[in-house]
Amino acid sequence: MKMLNLAEKKYELKKIARGYTNRTLYINLTKNEILIKPVTNEMKDKFIGGKGFDLWLMWNALPKDRIVKWDDPENEICISSGPLGGNTFYPGSGKSIVTTISPLTGIIIDSNVGGYFGPYLKFSGFDALEIHGKAKQEIIIFIDGINGIIRIEEINDFENLSNDSHLLTQQLTEKYAKDENEKIQISVVSTGSASKHTKWGMLNFSWYSRKRKWASCKQAGRGGVGTVFADKNLKALICRSPKVDLEINNPADFDTARKIGKKHNQEIIKYDPIQNEMRSVGTGHLPEIMNVYDLLPTENFRFGSHKVIKDNKIPLNREAWRKIFSGESGSDGCWFGCTLSCSHYCREHKVITGPYKDQKVIVDGPDYETIAGCGPNWGVWDPKWLLETNFYCDTYGLDTISVGTGIAFVMECYEAGILNKEITSGLELNFGNAFAALELIHQMAEGKGFGLIVGQGIHIMKNIFAEKYGADPKFLHDIGMEHKGLEFSEYVTKESLAQQGGYGLTLKGPQHDEAWLIFEDMVRKSIPTFEDKAKALCWFPFWRTWFSLNGLCKLPWNDVQPPNNVEYPVRDPKTKELLRARIPNHVEWYSQYFSAVTGRKSTPKDLIRMSERVYNFQRIFNIRQGKGLREHDSNLPYRAVGPVTPTEYESRLERYDDQIKDIGINIKGKTTEEKIRILREYREKQYEMLQDAVYKHRGWNNKGCPTIEKAKELGIAFDDVISVILPYQ
Repeated sequence: MKMLNLAEKKYELKKIARGYTNRTLYINLTKNEILIKPVTNEMKDKFIGGKGFDLWLMWNALPKDRIVKWDDPENEICISSGPLGGNTFYPGSGKSIVTTISPLTGIIIDSNVGGYFGPYLKFSGFDALEIHGKAKQEIIIFIDGINGIIRIEEINDFENLSNDSHLLTQQLTEKYAKDENEKIQISVVSTGSASKHTKWGMLNFSWYSRKRKWASCKQAGRGGVGTVFADKNLKALICRSPKVDLEINNPADFDTARKIGKKHNQEIIKYDPIQNEMRSVGTGHLPEIMNVYDLLPTENFRFGSHKVIKDNKIPLNREAWRKIFSGESGSDGCWFGCTLSCSHYCREHKVITGPYKDQKVIVDGPDYETIAGCGPNWGVWDPKWLLETNFYCDTYGLDTISVGTGIAFVMECYEAGILNKEITSGLELNFGNAFAALELIHQMAEGKGFGLIVGQGIHIMKNIFAEKYGADPKFLHDIGMEHKGLEFSEYVTKESLAQQGGYGLTLKGPQHDEAWLIFEDMVRKSIPTFEDKAKALCWFPFWRTWFSLNGLCKLPWNDVQPPNNVEYPVRDPKTKELLRARIPNHVEWYSQYFSAVTGRKSTPKDLIRMSERVYNFQRIFNIRQGKGLREHDSNLPYRAVGPVTPTEYESRLERYDDQIKDIGINIKGKTTEEKIRILREYREKQYEMLQDAVYKHRGWNNKGCPTIEKAKELGIAFDDVISVILPYQ
């Protein structure tokens, strides 16, 4: 590989202080400009780090006099960890957040990701990376945190670099590591060929595993961040980090921080084997739980469980994944010191289709979202097809959630007669046809065939299917599982008003990481009343946002619970707020951990206020982008709320009939279609009432806009913030 330096900047290496480097890195690809910017005390006080820093940088960099489109040169990609990111003694401290204007939604997408790049960026001297403009040709950005050099490198010899991310990552790890031992100090961010042809592009963030002798990857999957990356002509980001040690973040109180981390680690080691077994099967334990509770998306979310259960188990149960991840395969953490170690891999999957057919490859995953979205949601129950899909989506740079939900929509349209083989490039896209689904994925990578249409996302497909093929727009809207342009992640929400709000009221679109209330609502049943659900849609999004500000994974918080959590009442006796669902012990530990690292004494309430500020700021950013009001939170696809077709209704006949009776309506003599209409009117009204209640609790007006008083209360009443929200007061 021959590289030409388009720009180079040397900088002084400094120690991190209390989790911060106090600098950000700005790179303009249009001008080949590299700048280092200071982090102000106001940034740290009000925006904390991670997503907060990303949003603040983008707010000030993007033009404020117009809506910025995803492919405008002014659109930015920002990556940041956070003050707690990169610690090696607390579980789940390896996360970072990627933000950009999404090709799917037109608003900010924030995608959290593991791997080493976020912490390595900080150890190399920067709390955030801000990438602006577009390069004229494919380039690589290299951040050398050992020698204090940043370079923009033009690639002259293209044929030596693969377009497939799994190979490209290995090539660049080899090139930029000086020796075998240094490979572990290299992290690569890249995408694949499908990012150039679809709006579902994702980013792979690598970490080198000595156990695997392979640079494995975690994915910043949602919203098309890889599509923006490819549009900017970025081939890859590479960071070479100084060696990592326990005190590299220089916490204000190292002993206390380490002591809290030890307690949490010991708890995970003791209780994970008897709870979810995430160290053994990752999130592969979830499909069978979701199936039991009728929440597993099956055949485009029509159903919530497998039609045939053998020996009380579905084919994609935890035992199936335990077998796949055993032997020379296995698990390890995507960051040093994470005792949860939920990252899993299959060492020798024999490829069934496509350009790597008959080769044996390492597959990173699959995790629950891939299993559910590209398995049951396609009517596919064979693990080998999940491994195949996982591998190709990763190497082509495709988000498995959008791929899973999007192709499920296509399959239902095919079975409904909206599509036929003439339209689909000869593919028989019935439910269960995994081979045809893989062919669509290969077409996306090649930029041809029907896969090119599918890869534009459900929102665009709905318009095409109505305008070109005469489909009923109302039916397409009802079954097309996207909202705000983003495809749904993999939970059936028909019976969970809380999770309907958790999807519909999200800032970026229906992604579970903001408000994963389905488990609390439907499995643990800890938020039983309407008011409980409305309040949960304030606290939980704020709390979960806090992890994105600090570089932390959410799984250690709630996926392994202390046994004494059941001793807490469902509600606080004094405030009547939900208590048990919050896992109070862990919330207290996190507040102590934040205080120990940053030196900023904080209670759990303080953590919530940090997140509430950033959450409201992002909502206002959406309004600036032309969305972010009540109308954009409304009009969920009805399948997220209730049954669309008679087949769906009759699959839960007794349940739905009883619900209609409970609202005082006599169903005798009514057809299934009439009952669907009655239930729909009732459920859509419930969702509207939920919007009203949540907006009130959040301090927003009935239009869904934060009030000026709320902006002042949160300390973000800047002139340019007020100018955005003033017309909607």
